[in-house]
Amino acid sequence: MQRHDSMINPPIEGLLDLADSKFRLVTVSAKRARQINSYFGQLGDGLGASIPPQITSTARKPLSIAFEEMDAGKIVPIEPPDEPEEIEGFDADGEPLEGALDESDESAESDDSADEGA
Repeated sequence: MQRHDSMINPPIEGLLDLADSKFRLVTVSAKRARQINSYFGQLGDGLGASIPPQITSTARKPLSIAFEEMDAGKIVPIEPPDEPEEIEGFDADGEPLEGALDESDESAESDDSADEGA
């Protein structure tokens, strides 16, 4: 009896080890597959804005090519840096935003003038 390769080559287990989580594997491979698809779509136009596949592959599907690139080490999933939490009226460094204090002063003045007219 002849044994065939599995439907997914490289195996998902190895890719999960590289990506550390299912979510990261899905997001990285889907993003790269869209880039590969865009590259193949632009081939005749000569635009050259997209990055071509980084490996030679017999696969025809962009997602399969993305999986093979990840398995070959051409694509490395990374942890994005944490974004600092923004507080209303202040930037990421804790400095007041320009105009943020002026707006609150104006709204306080308009409240006072509304009270006087009543």
